[in-house]
Amino acid sequence: MKAYAPGLKVVERCRHRCRRLLPIPGEVLVRVGDRVEPRDPVAQTRLPGVIVPINLAQRLGVPPAEIPHVMAGRPVGTVVRAGERLAESAGLFGWFRRSFECPIEGTIEVVSGITGQVMLRGPDRPVQVQAYLAGRVVEVVPREGAVIEAETTLVQGIFGIGGEAFGPLRPVCETADQRLTPDRLGPECRGAIVVGGGRVTAEALRAARDLGVAAVITGGIDDQDLRDFLGYDLGVATTGAEKVGLTVIITEGFGDVALAQRTFQLLRSRAGEAGACNGATQIRAGVLRPEVVIPWTGSRPGEASPEPPAAQPLSVGASVRIVRDPWFGVLGTIARLPAEPVVLASGSRARVLEVETAAGERLVVPRANVELIEA
Repeated sequence: MKAYAPGLKVVERCRHRCRRLLPIPGEVLVRVGDRVEPRDPVAQTRLPGVIVPINLAQRLGVPPAEIPHVMAGRPVGTVVRAGERLAESAGLFGWFRRSFECPIEGTIEVVSGITGQVMLRGPDRPVQVQAYLAGRVVEVVPREGAVIEAETTLVQGIFGIGGEAFGPLRPVCETADQRLTPDRLGPECRGAIVVGGGRVTAEALRAARDLGVAAVITGGIDDQDLRDFLGYDLGVATTGAEKVGLTVIITEGFGDVALAQRTFQLLRSRAGEAGACNGATQIRAGVLRPEVVIPWTGSRPGEASPEPPAAQPLSVGASVRIVRDPWFGVLGTIARLPAEPVVLASGSRARVLEVETAAGERLVVPRANVELIEA
């Protein structure tokens, strides 16, 4: 019996598909067979505005039952402007009137004579989904989006922050283990996807953001550097929504870790070519990898395209990366593969393996918590 584990995909050429879907139903702008560029919109919709609750009875000092009468003829559905008088109390014999001005532009959604609450909904927000991948539309999902397919160079990472970014690839390190420091970045990196080597520092990330770099791809990062750059501790369950002005993709793990030599050479070989990347990461149910994709431009007619590698069997001596706490990002080699399930600290039973780290420490890890990496 063999156990299989996923590995990060690092493929010079493969047929890659991505699904580009709206968060809520809307309008699809493309048809099957259309050619699209990364920034081309493929679907659009409008998200409902935020709800702003106002306790109008309290603000005006009137009973809740009077609220429908003090709205000055503004029923549910009325569009109001910021600063416009929303309601006014009758006062006492025409004296001591109190009024309330609308805090936002929007629409009156609820007027309650029971609670005295008025709900205002802000303006709808337009949302577009871009193609992300330069390729051809192979499927349209009605009212939701489309599936884009293209021949690409595909490199996946273990961890990332930030959303989608676009730009030409610009290597800045001479070797795969060279640290990415601020002095390696210059004005020529503005708008580019910077390819580093070894560990990136917090100072380099801040310098990249200040220069207007689109994204940084490198081998490793220290947990403290990540915390210093973000300004807070980041959980590793799901990322990608961080608003830090920069996308960061770590390909190997946490610590002073070099880019895998094959990945380093592959990205350097595509220097200057336009690519797209996404730092979104999810390591629990429904694994989502950060990635960089570069359209393949050197194909010849009739040439077959290899598919990304499938899961490989685990074996003693294979290089692996741990992808769950408490050793998330630790690299090592498989030292032993016990055949029988083991009772874990949580009380559950699972098949495990022993990972030997570079420091010689042996860690007992569930097999589902590791992935194979390039040796």
